Amino acid sequence: MKTIGSYAIEVTTRLGFDDTIARVTQLLADEGFGVLTEIDVKATMKDKLGIDYRPYKILGACSAPLAQRALAAEPHVGVLMPCSVVVWDEGDHRVVAAMEPRLMSGVVDSSELRAVADEVSVRLHRVLELLG
Repeated sequence: MKTIGSYAIEVTTRLGFDDTIARVTQLLADEGFGVLTEIDVKATMKDKLGIDYRPYKILGACSAPLAQRALAAEPHVGVLMPCSVVVWDEGDHRVVAAMEPRLMSGVVDSSELRAVADEVSVRLHRVLELLG
């Protein structure tokens, strides 16, 4: 696993693009996350700008119990939710990256939010480790 600055973590896989999306979605579910949103950036670029773009999807992952704890601690933290997990094609492999949830506790000073961010971080790291 690779750390990107202080804001993201990433792994690569040789699975096909659709297989990577399916595997990430399953691993997220195993960790208690649902995918609330799925943005197909390639389709959007084609539709809105008429350009061809590599396969790229943004998955909005959320754990309702963890989201409830975070929102109870700080209602404004919703602007940083859900957790984004992205998958894109990079030639012969796929890149899977996720926002580092501990970033939230650097933005909002709350011990309860820090505890939630730590728990989400552990779970997302586990998802990416199992994928890589």
